[in-house]
Amino acid sequence: MGRSLIPLLVMMRKIKLLMVGNNLKYREGKVIDSQQTTTLSSDSKDQILRVNQLANKTEFKPPLSKGEKKTKVHQSDRATDTKIKEIRDKIIQAKAYLNFAPSGSNSQIVKELRTRLRELERAVGDVTKDKDLSKGALRRLKPLEASLYKASRVFNNCPAIANKLRAMNYNTEELVQAQKNQASYLMHLAARTTPKGQHCLSMRLTSEYFALDPEKRQMPNQEKYNDPRLNHYVVFSDNVLASAVVANSTISSSKEPEKIVFHVVTDSLNYPAISMWFLLNIQSVAAIQIKNIDDMDVLPSDYDQLLMKQSSNDPRFISTLNHARFYLPDIFPGLNKMVLFDHDVVVQRDLSRLWSIDMKGKVVGAVETCKEGEPSFHSMSTFINFSDAWVSGKFSPKACTWAFGMNLVDLEEWRRRKLTSTYIKYFNLGTKRPLWKAGSLPIGWLTFYRQTLALDKRWHVMGLGREAGIKTVDIEQAAVIHYDGIMKPWLDIGIDKYKRYWNMHVPYYHSYLQQCNIHA
Repeated sequence: MGRSLIPLLVMMRKIKLLMVGNNLKYREGKVIDSQQTTTLSSDSKDQILRVNQLANKTEFKPPLSKGEKKTKVHQSDRATDTKIKEIRDKIIQAKAYLNFAPSGSNSQIVKELRTRLRELERAVGDVTKDKDLSKGALRRLKPLEASLYKASRVFNNCPAIANKLRAMNYNTEELVQAQKNQASYLMHLAARTTPKGQHCLSMRLTSEYFALDPEKRQMPNQEKYNDPRLNHYVVFSDNVLASAVVANSTISSSKEPEKIVFHVVTDSLNYPAISMWFLLNIQSVAAIQIKNIDDMDVLPSDYDQLLMKQSSNDPRFISTLNHARFYLPDIFPGLNKMVLFDHDVVVQRDLSRLWSIDMKGKVVGAVETCKEGEPSFHSMSTFINFSDAWVSGKFSPKACTWAFGMNLVDLEEWRRRKLTSTYIKYFNLGTKRPLWKAGSLPIGWLTFYRQTLALDKRWHVMGLGREAGIKTVDIEQAAVIHYDGIMKPWLDIGIDKYKRYWNMHVPYYHSYLQQCNIHA
């Protein structure tokens, strides 16, 4: 019965609209117009009466969900901000008219417009919501509108005004683009700069290290360093806090920290500071080793000069530590398998299951980044020059890409396939002509071409160092999160909503950090 009344309800609404539009009269079940009369049967009358009763009842509406309530609130906010938008439009309009006035003009309308504009701008200030507008601002809007009307009667040369507006629009667009370029430059400059607090920390730790007796500079548990039965992790870093966070998060997330050997490879400049930090803060049964890449005879003597030939002014891309990972089997000759970290990661889960993964003859286990639509997507052609005949003949632009940051590495297979020699060959070719963009990722794709095993993406979630729109649930479920990009968590330009995962592993209570004004 309820369903049969719905069409009648729709019909009644249409009839009521017609009654209003055509001056029809509804009387006791009859529809009467000026030309003809249609008499309804008694059954139809009863049905219409029931329909009217249903139509007059309050319609039931289920309670709004939290998301719907938020949407309603946001829509309400947007709806109530129309007045401030109107005021801003009037201000822009007034400034445009003032631009149309001849240079040096001091006519009555120009004086009036300037005065009204100044009064309204002062009353509005930096307000962005209607609810924050003062009564004075609303009172000053009407005088400005009156002045604008007068100005429209004076400045009525439409073609000239249109040309002036186009010029203003062009100049504004140029200014916006210049501001964007400057902001981008400053962001990249900030990414390359060592924060003052971290520089202070490094200096403090370095002086403390050299004040120690040589025998007190030795790390404990050194007998574990070359034990292949243990789980070995390595990070290449010149950053004290970054390397500390990677090590601390790895050890604290482990179910068996006594099986962990954590290796930090750094350069001679940062070796004292990083060593001193771990000497002061070892609170675990895990073994920690600090290695100085400059003391190891594994890199070519002219390696720094070769790196400088890469087409990049960014020192991060041409640093020795960034490329030293390709000499991993030579740096750790006694080990068979390792997990390689970038120093901008945080470990959130126990990683021991990685060691039971069957590598299937592959050298590197990595999370792939070749799925279009995902925040981490990269194609081979993004960084590699496939217009070069040698590149296009040897590699496919459609090959699946993968990420550094957290990689399972089979050192035995690496040695067997002599991939360090492959890297050196490709690297030397890249110094002679532009085969790829600077950095270790493109040459890594080529060196380990068809030698990678795809890992579940939950092992390694990227994008926290750039506005990649990563879902919170993906971050929370990830074993390792990666702040790839320029907005590192230890920099002021880091993304606040992602910093907390990194801050959890920084001992801000430490006296050295407090003395150097390093805080969350």
